This record gives sequence, structure tokens and C-alpha cells, in this order.
Amino acid sequence: MVREGLLSRAGRVRRWGCMMVVGMALVVSGGAFASDDAKRDDAKDGEKEASSSGLANLYIDFRTNYAYVPGAALSTGLGDISLFGTLSQIATLRQLLDRPAVPGRPQLSAPTSQGLGVDVPLTFDLGEALSLYGGFTGSTSYNGVSGWSELAVTGWFLGFQADLYQQNGGAFPTLTLQSTLTRSVPSSPLATTSFNTVVEAKYALDAEEMRGWLAGIQYTHSEIDSALARIGDTTAGYVGGFYQWDNNWKVSARAGLQSFGGAQLLSITPISSYTQPLIRLDLDRMDDDDNRLFGITAQIAWAPKPVYQLTVRTPLYAIRN
Repeated sequence: MVREGLLSRAGRVRRWGCMMVVGMALVVSGGAFASDDAKRDDAKDGEKEASSSGLANLYIDFRTNYAYVPGAALSTGLGDISLFGTLSQIATLRQLLDRPAVPGRPQLSAPTSQGLGVDVPLTFDLGEALSLYGGFTGSTSYNGVSGWSELAVTGWFLGFQADLYQQNGGAFPTLTLQSTLTRSVPSSPLATTSFNTVVEAKYALDAEEMRGWLAGIQYTHSEIDSALARIGDTTAGYVGGFYQWDNNWKVSARAGLQSFGGAQLLSITPISSYTQPLIRLDLDRMDDDDNRLFGITAQIAWAPKPVYQLTVRTPLYAIRN
């Protein structure tokens, strides 16, 4: 039965991976892109000018992450950095499960933990409408039982972000799709494969897109290698807004609700399902071509106790247009 469960989970992982590859292929093929008819001629002229250089943005979107997760909690949060807190907590639980078994020891519960790490994604911007990225995460985690773990590579990821529709001064908002596949390492009973997809609508209130409204939905599905463990799906919906000053500093805010399906992680006390609020704030320094030069993201997601996450983004450009 356990073997059948593992084969079933492996099949689901392959299906999700295939779906992601197919989605990326459709986006790259150009069938998913659209813009207002009135702007198409201008867009084509802009593409010709951009392609004349023969270059696109190529950079490492270096991110430094910190997460604080209270005991008996897991939380996803929002965006491509959202899984760091969950993976840090799972790394902490892996340390506890690796301890020698002691007869009569009570069932373990997920302890309060902290995680510190870096994401190193190599990112390739194909114009303004499509970005491809892939890289690894190195992190260390802390709990009151075993202290800080050794700094090590704890996962790899790949994904894409694409504008399915661009407002370009029209009546309908820009619609953006982002999908990320994340795999934790090394292989263990709690090794996790996660699929995170975000669809966000951005409605600009001015032609320069310096201010406007945001709304989106995020879905996260996780598979654990062990048939004796599971993490429930997470769905989050949010609304927000953004404002960019003339000096290219930009602030964004998002608030919404996150619904988590609960978790059972081997001999760990089960984590209950919940529906709780979350808040995310972003402060970014952009250049005149809307490339990020620096950014700070702060998130609070209740699970139901508050989970805190802070990310500092310092992109390292090899090519910047």
C-alpha cells in the first residue's frame, strides 16, 4: 500500500510538472499574449527597437529571506518567495525526526522556528511580457531543541512569469500569470515538491502606470514523498494597490485571506486547517526602464498565530536594458 501511495504521488508530480511545461510552452509561443488593438502598431515598433540590440535582461534576482514560524503552524504567504517559511519549518521538523527514538517519548509537535536563507535565481527577461527563472535556495533553520542547522542547499526551483494581457492605456487591466515549481533537497521522508501559481490583475489609473489597483488569487499544491504525510492545498485571494513616485521609488500593498487545508507530517502532531488574513508590503527602487534595483518585502500571515517573513532583493545584472 505504501508503495502504491508513493507511485500515485510520483504520478501526480509528473502530471503537475507536465502541465507547467505545457503552460510555459504556450506562453513562449506567443499564443497567450494580447494587447489593445489601438496600441499594437506602437508595440511592434517598440519591439523592433528593443530587438535591434539583440539583448534581453539577464540577472540573478538575489534574495535574502528571514522567516519566523510559530509552533504548530505552516503558512504559504504571497508571491514567488512565499514558500520559504513553510520549507524552513519542514527543515526544522526533519531535524527533530532524525533524532534517535526514545521509548515513551510523547508525540512531537511543530516547534517555533526561524529560517534564514538566500534564493539565487538566474532570471532571463524576454522583453516586458515574459520572464524565465531557475535557481537554488541555501538556508539554515533554528529551533529551541537543536539550535541552528548547518547552512546548506535546501531546494531548487524553476518557473516563469508572463503577461497574458497588457492594459496599455485600455479599459481592461494587465493580467499576469506566474507559476513556480519548487523541490526540497536532500531526499528524505519529508522531501517536498510544491507548485505555486499566481494570477494577478493590475489596473493602472494613469497612462504611465505610476499608480493603480491590484487583485489576485494564488493556489499552492504540495506533494510529500512519504505516503504517511500530507500538506493540504492553500488558496489565497487578495486586493491592493501601488504608487510610484517620480524618483522611481515604488510602494505596493496587498491584503487578503489565506485558506489552508491542514497537514499531517509523520509522527508530528497534525496541523489544523484554517482561513486567516494576510498582509504583504513591498518597497522597490526602480530605474527609468522599470527594472528593479533594490527591494524589500514584508509579510504577515496568520496561521492562526502570526507568521513573519522579510525579504531583501538585490538583483545582480549581467545584461540590463
